[in-house]
Amino acid sequence: MVQQSGVIITGSGSATPATVLNNQSFSQLVDTSDEWIRSRTGIGSRRLATTAESLSSIASAAGREAIAMAGITPAEIDLILLATSSADDLFGSACQVQARLGASNAVAFDLTAACSGFVFGMVTAAQYIRTGVYQNVLLIGADVLSRWVDWEDRRTCVLFGDGAGAVVMQADKRDRLLGFELKSDGTENHCLNLSYQGKPKQLMDGVEVTQGTYQPITMNGKEVYRFAVQRVPEVIDKALFRANLTVDNIDWLLLHQANQRILDAVADRLKIPARKVISNLAHYGNTSAASIPLALDEAVRQGQVQPNHIIAASGFGAGLTWGAAIFQWK
Repeated sequence: MVQQSGVIITGSGSATPATVLNNQSFSQLVDTSDEWIRSRTGIGSRRLATTAESLSSIASAAGREAIAMAGITPAEIDLILLATSSADDLFGSACQVQARLGASNAVAFDLTAACSGFVFGMVTAAQYIRTGVYQNVLLIGADVLSRWVDWEDRRTCVLFGDGAGAVVMQADKRDRLLGFELKSDGTENHCLNLSYQGKPKQLMDGVEVTQGTYQPITMNGKEVYRFAVQRVPEVIDKALFRANLTVDNIDWLLLHQANQRILDAVADRLKIPARKVISNLAHYGNTSAASIPLALDEAVRQGQVQPNHIIAASGFGAGLTWGAAIFQWK
């Protein structure tokens, strides 16, 4: 019988490109202003990957920091999970990250759940650890959505930034992943898309295929806002119930950094004070799967998040997918 194990999170890391695009610069691209963007999103600037940077390079940098904080070596990593929707290669980038880190003993694969990817990845990693299959897992959330933004659409181009965040999850007698809940609703898939669009190509009589590429991000902002404000508090409540905890036990609310108005509305519905809400959205924008671990790492390194603090994390986005994980730091 496979030995059951607990899960602890022992290290975090993050990485962002050096190039900063602030709101004032957008007036050169589309009809907008700093006031328009800030008042609707809470975003002031975002980081953009240059042609010399790749998804795998920033993901590796974040992973390297997390491994160092955990006090282990890349060779001790058993599994690398890369949560991303913007891999360098459609076949996946996790193996490139494995090679860059020198994690020669790790199996590596991509996990795609858009902005929910990190939370989904945390739950996935926990299953491998709890069943005794792997001891040390590196979970990375990373996205370079600047590749897929329509830079003439002011509704979406102002939202997204590039970045990566990572955590190391390890087997332990204690179990610090206290509860979780994951959800999906494909009937609302049309609200947020990065869709493939192809054209018919006839190979020979009676044989026709489709060839094309992916189109820029499209989003129904009002529907996504309505979905997030309704569903995220519900899924956090369910995760807290599974953890046998209440909102009063939460030290920090860590939401996917999509829009400050969503963060405020969710906190208000849960009756969580603003001082307990982690937000770095103003500086990085929406970094998709990277946003939760990036914000977590900054809060840890700035001394906000302390050992034994209980964090309620929730991701939500395309799919539509959403989920929550309640965990205790270190």
